[in-house]
Amino acid sequence: MPEVTETLKIRDIEAVVFDVLGTLVDEHGGLRAEIRDALPAPDDASVDELLTLWQRHLAREQQRIERGQRAYANSETLDAEAARRVADHAGITDPATIARLATAGQRPPAWADAAAGLERLARHFPVLALSNAARTALLRLNAHAGLRWHQALSAETALAYKPSPAVYRLAIDTAGCPPERVLMVAAHAWDLRGAQASGMRTAYVHRPAGDPPTGSDTFDGQFGGLDELVSALSAE
Repeated sequence: MPEVTETLKIRDIEAVVFDVLGTLVDEHGGLRAEIRDALPAPDDASVDELLTLWQRHLAREQQRIERGQRAYANSETLDAEAARRVADHAGITDPATIARLATAGQRPPAWADAAAGLERLARHFPVLALSNAARTALLRLNAHAGLRWHQALSAETALAYKPSPAVYRLAIDTAGCPPERVLMVAAHAWDLRGAQASGMRTAYVHRPAGDPPTGSDTFDGQFGGLDELVSALSAE
């Protein structure tokens, strides 16, 4: 785990916004488990190859949408496409198995500190989710993982994907305060850079499959886990 610091100053923060996929739920591990369950004779190498195929499809298509090379399609559509690619590559033909695989992104497990951390933090701040997951997918994902919010926001509302500024503007407008009073929390440095470019405060939380900061990143705080972040934000 990279060295982390607890440098966040909580003065003037009025709302906290969380990324969901990877930050509060184990998206990587959840997809890996679902792919393994779909294979008739799984082995680690095959599962890893198919997981990479899935993730590359999502990243590529989201980038194409961001560049205007493809009309907006929500995460449920992209997940269904990724599931079909994985099925074709693995020789899976059972319609029920493919259909279940298409909804795998709605069932990742929560990280162990997520639910309790959110509950603690919600006593002190309005807490929002801001996810690239489609509205319906986000609803099901939150219910499955046992996450609770004051409000959950889907990038689908902005017809864009993070790190598009329109998605962060959605959170800022919903929070109803200046961006410098809104804290974005994520396990992905690319996500925090997008929030930072929109004027938001930023906090990195380490996760095993996240995107850690580089030496050139200057986020407001870096934390080894959600408990550390919540303790810093809840301090008098």
